[in-house]
Amino acid sequence: MAAPIYGLDILCDGIADADHNTTRFLVLARAGLAPVGDGPFMTTLIFEVKNVPAALYKAMGGFATNGVNMTKLESYQRGGTFAATEFYADVEGKPGDPRLDNAIAELGFHSKWVRVLGTYRQARARG
Repeated sequence: MAAPIYGLDILCDGIADADHNTTRFLVLARAGLAPVGDGPFMTTLIFEVKNVPAALYKAMGGFATNGVNMTKLESYQRGGTFAATEFYADVEGKPGDPRLDNAIAELGFHSKWVRVLGTYRQARARG
């Protein structure tokens, strides 16, 4: 479906191993752009927690107390070592929503750094 819409060539067809597979596409820009269309929205972010006991537990607390649903959380060892763990997360909502803004602020308090990668409309309802 996406190839004809965006003028792309299909290199290999029918490679999905499950009917519910979803492919995500992204658009890169130097400056942030406001999400377009009606919600619901998802926001993707990456962060590195501080190296203290219960850091991830504390960092996640802001999402729970503000009622923000996290649909994905993945960990990555930076540089192939165990010196620092970075996380990739998908959360429901968009910047400007006070609940999400408060959750990200609390995440920032318990993290070395946080970067919002982008916000986009959900492809399908969660839950």
